[in-house]
Amino acid sequence: MLIGCPKEIKNHEYRVGLTPASVRELIAHKHQILVQIGAGTAIGLSDAQYEAAGATLVAEAKEIFAKAEMIVKVKEPQPQECAMLRPGQILYTYLHLAPDPEQTAALVKSGAICIAYETITGPGGGLPLLAPMSEVAGRMAVQAGAAHLEKSKGGMGILLGGVPGVPAAHVAIIGAGVVGTHALQMAVGMGARVTVLDKSVDRLRQLDLVFGNRISTVYSNAQSVEDAVLDADLVVGGVLIPGAAAPKLVTRSMISRMKKGAVIVDVAIDQGGCFETSHATTHAEPTYVVDGVVHYCVANMPGAVARTSTFALNNATIGHAVALADKGWKQALKDNDHLKNGLNVANGQVTYEAVARDLGYSYVSADSLLG
Repeated sequence: MLIGCPKEIKNHEYRVGLTPASVRELIAHKHQILVQIGAGTAIGLSDAQYEAAGATLVAEAKEIFAKAEMIVKVKEPQPQECAMLRPGQILYTYLHLAPDPEQTAALVKSGAICIAYETITGPGGGLPLLAPMSEVAGRMAVQAGAAHLEKSKGGMGILLGGVPGVPAAHVAIIGAGVVGTHALQMAVGMGARVTVLDKSVDRLRQLDLVFGNRISTVYSNAQSVEDAVLDADLVVGGVLIPGAAAPKLVTRSMISRMKKGAVIVDVAIDQGGCFETSHATTHAEPTYVVDGVVHYCVANMPGAVARTSTFALNNATIGHAVALADKGWKQALKDNDHLKNGLNVANGQVTYEAVARDLGYSYVSADSLLG
């Protein structure tokens, strides 16, 4: 198969869909790889490294889209990239379609086979291709939140861990999945007072056994979320419903009653965000203020640590990339129900139920397309 890896064009996105090691792996399976010149330069992956791994370098993305049978990316295709997709071409990347009707419409129109990293499942449950970026984003959420609590960045001027004689900041983490757990580790490590909320008592029990009295675990409901948010100096939103729009757990009314200079970090922003006042921001302009509360809602947080993120992501994605290239998309999906769960749009149809429901499309099952 001829596989293409274009340079990412989203604001401050320096990750790359294939590392030189991933290129070498695909070439070992007798595939051909096109990589856009400069695709990995920003994170220290030189064009020479890609050539040494066996890739053919291409000057412009349009040549990759025109020739490649499968496109491997990191972030969702931007409008000009969607316009270059063609019927039957495989797109393998993060999509996050539920809160993005424009992208969904463009992918439906393209006729391409669109496989989303974030909805591919794993044998032990969970979302193994989303997990590495969720780990990065969870850790970054506390790091970014701590920085924006500084007065010069609009915060109330509070040190997350406090100092002897001065209380530590209170960090409330909504959701105890991968994002929440990694945020929790960072917040505890920095000396904050931490409350974590989740609807799974079993998960809260597990965290309680690990962290003991260094954290407070609270069952999540409307009252407990409100109580935690109003007392917090930093709130991290890490809730996820796979493939669907995130629930709005923190209302505008709650935001208006938070401490002035408090910070919220909405890691769920790729799926629309879990704060009613959230809208996506960029690394160039990461924050805005609503009712005196600093909102950090960067939609590609792991892009800020792009080298770490690229290697972590490739570790998770390369196995399925090889399967898709070796077998073709239909056989690869027939052979692996977990990979089949990644099919979101194909042949002009929406094939992921939560996306179809949230955006008003007719749902067509993946099985009906596989024959």
